[in-house]
Amino acid sequence: MAPTSTPQIPFGRILTAMVTPFTADGALDLDGAQRLATHLVDAGNDGLIINGTTGESPTTSDAEKSDLVRAVLEAVGDRAHIVAGVGTNDTHHSIELARAAQKAGAHGLLTVTPYYNKPPQEGLYRHFTAIADATDLPVMLYDIPGRSGVPINTETIVRLAEHPRIVANKDAKGDLGRASWAIAQSGLAWYSGDDMLNLPLLSVGAVGFVSVVGHVVTPELRAMAEAYVSGDVQKALEIHQKLLPVFTGMFRTQGVMTTKAALALQGLPAGPLRPPMVELSPEETAQLKIDLAAGGVQL
Repeated sequence: MAPTSTPQIPFGRILTAMVTPFTADGALDLDGAQRLATHLVDAGNDGLIINGTTGESPTTSDAEKSDLVRAVLEAVGDRAHIVAGVGTNDTHHSIELARAAQKAGAHGLLTVTPYYNKPPQEGLYRHFTAIADATDLPVMLYDIPGRSGVPINTETIVRLAEHPRIVANKDAKGDLGRASWAIAQSGLAWYSGDDMLNLPLLSVGAVGFVSVVGHVVTPELRAMAEAYVSGDVQKALEIHQKLLPVFTGMFRTQGVMTTKAALALQGLPAGPLRPPMVELSPEETAQLKIDLAAGGVQL
């Protein structure tokens, strides 16, 4: 049974976009995934994104995706919202993944903007509504033009918000002005998808974070969000500034690469990366240690 949610905060306030642990030979590590999910929820996450880009979804099979959702649900599904990434640049494939995620028991869906083929806004609208029509699950859009090549325009977000199951947006657009207008006009629950902008997005109406750095600083992210919501803006700012080295260090290269390195340094399940992703070099790992230590992360 899914944890309690509200229309204002449908997936919880702090969600980590979880990496997918692999064994030394590159196979799916379901035991490791359960242990990592338990660690993250114990740390304060009230939601997890499974099979997102940070979960190396481009290199996991459809069967592995379903197995991972089931394993994480078994471990923490009664304590956290389990949201399955189902976005691809093929609408029919995304629909298949959405239905498989629902069958596996997921509590919600994350649907990224189709990448590389750069559809027009009408194509985006039809893509997202087709996915939302395919299951009974609530949907979080994922707007990340830096990777997908095309933004979801504010007008399209407003149209999509009319769908009863499209309830949220993960914003990695990096444009506070557009976010302000889209939040005001759409009424969607807004989640920061860019850790450096977590606090600024709260100030224009976001309700929570879908975080990569949550792998290592979930308690601090929760404290920052709760301080802001309770009106202690100064405390929220102090936490944000303390975390700046972590935000910087975790994104010096691809977040999944630095995250798996950070988890390995902490003795947590991670394992290798699947090509084309690669492990950090010794020099990159040394810099990551410096960045994390500067932000107060214990290794």
